Amino acid sequence: MKKLMAVGFACLMSVSLAGCGGDEKTSEGVSGAFQVYTRDSSSGTREAFEKGVDFEGELTKKAHEVASNDDMAAKVGADLNGIGYTSLSTDFEKNGVKALKYEGVEASTETVLDGSYGLQRPFMFVTRAAGDFESEEKETLVAAFLDFMQNSKEGMAIVKKNGGEVDESKAVAWSELAPKYESVLNQDNSGITITTAGSTSVEKTLKASLEAFSPMAGNFKFVMNQSGSSDAYPRVLGSEKDGANRADIGFASRTFKDEEPVDGAMLSGQYCIDAVVAIVNKDNAIENLTQEQLKGIFTGATKNWEDLEK
Repeated sequence: MKKLMAVGFACLMSVSLAGCGGDEKTSEGVSGAFQVYTRDSSSGTREAFEKGVDFEGELTKKAHEVASNDDMAAKVGADLNGIGYTSLSTDFEKNGVKALKYEGVEASTETVLDGSYGLQRPFMFVTRAAGDFESEEKETLVAAFLDFMQNSKEGMAIVKKNGGEVDESKAVAWSELAPKYESVLNQDNSGITITTAGSTSVEKTLKASLEAFSPMAGNFKFVMNQSGSSDAYPRVLGSEKDGANRADIGFASRTFKDEEPVDGAMLSGQYCIDAVVAIVNKDNAIENLTQEQLKGIFTGATKNWEDLEK
């Protein structure tokens, strides 16, 4: 009995330094090997993070690949030794993760818009070519929706509420923009479905915008097929534009590449800015990582959490 009591007392006394079984956690933070999580190769979030941290093509082969930002947050939230990256619009609390500062700067509306937070990327859109929609009504609805989302006070407020960073000083009241589309907005559009494709990172801002705009525009329907930024261009202007995966608007969480010429689109542009943030389990004590530290972790040059303290 005395021996059992001694063991129990020792475990209680050391709880702030190490757990009795499972992942080891110290008062300085988590210890042991990093569990690195990354997005798939089609992800604009991955491209923005790798370019921003400067390790394109050098990702450790031990990285665990996940399918979306939500999947990333869920996996890291369930792994005390986990580290990954995701969009600033992610629900961190729901998934049990926290966003880290980058080079001492916290990602926020102010730091993203003024450029002081270094890991940021644009949310871009591109449409089908003018005259290449199923009907003139759908073409006008698409134009109206994008005008609402990127230029109106009401639309920009929705984007901002759902994690996109916008400069609201440039916003115009929707009542000033709507007359251009009046003939279509005032009719029953419940038989029209707008289909979107591309980046998964835009889902939160996009869905909220579509849900708000549909009742203002004849109750059109919408289908979101978000699977990655690399699918945006092919499904509206490229090889898949006339196939089963065709879409009306494609979204990318990065700028469109030279091999994705958008000059043939009816409309293309940027509707907000997003930050990419490194994330860890909410119980990890670390608050900030530098570019050098992140590069070491994601390339595998730095192996363990405790190595960051050296």
